[in-house]
Amino acid sequence: MNKKNKISNFYINGFSLHEILWYFIIFSIIGLLIETIYCYQTTGILENRKGLVFGPFCPIYGVGATFLIILLNNLKKHPIKLFIYGILIGSFLEYFLSFALECIYGTRFWDYSYLKIHLNGRIALTYSLFWGILSIFLIKILKPFIDKIFHKFMNTSTIYLDIIIFSFLVFDMFATMYSISVYKTRAINEYYNLPSKPYGRIEKFVNEHIFSNNYMKKSFPNLRFIDKDGNEIFIKNVFK
Repeated sequence: MNKKNKISNFYINGFSLHEILWYFIIFSIIGLLIETIYCYQTTGILENRKGLVFGPFCPIYGVGATFLIILLNNLKKHPIKLFIYGILIGSFLEYFLSFALECIYGTRFWDYSYLKIHLNGRIALTYSLFWGILSIFLIKILKPFIDKIFHKFMNTSTIYLDIIIFSFLVFDMFATMYSISVYKTRAINEYYNLPSKPYGRIEKFVNEHIFSNNYMKKSFPNLRFIDKDGNEIFIKNVFK
C-alpha cells in the first residue's frame, strides 16, 4: 500500500495505523464470509457467525490476519517458515482471544472440545494447521491482491473517515458487551424462573426492541452459560 500520503507518522513494523485499521476491517468481513460458508458446508445450517452486535465483522479473523501481516510479511519468500510461524502465532492469538473474550463477555464464542486433539477447547490441532495454511495464502496471495484493489481507496481516504470508523468499532464493542450481558442475564433468569429486574423506559426499549431475544439469538446463536451443575447451556435453547 502506498505510504506517500500518510495520515499518521506512527508505524508498526512498516505499517501505518491507517493500514492496520483497514486490514482489520477487510479481514473481519472476509472472516465472516469464511465462517458462514464453512458452517453451511459442514452442518448444512446457514448461521450467523459474526462477533460484534452491529456490522458484518468477525473480529478474530481481523485481529489474526492483521497480526500475521505485521509479523510475517517479511517471510513471504519462505513458505515453510510462514506455515510454522502461522501455526504458532495463530494458535496463540486464538487461545488468548478465547480467554479474553470469555473474561469480557462471560461466555465462550467457540469450543473445540468435540475434536480429538484440543487444548482446553480453545484451540485444536485442526484449526492450528488451518492457521498455517491461511498464513501462506494470506501473505503470498490475498494481501498483494487486496493491496492492489484498495490502492486508490487507501490513498484518498482521510483521517476523518478513519476516526469515524474507529469510533464506530469502539462503540460496537461496548454495545456488544452490554447486549450479551443483558441477553445472558435474561437467559439465566428464564432458565431458573427468576424475576427480571425492572428497567427504565430507555433501557427497556433498548433491551426489548434493539437487543431483543430474537435478534440476539440470530446474531450470537452459539452463546452459552454454565449452570449450577456444571452443564453447558446454549442460550438459544432457553428461549425456544
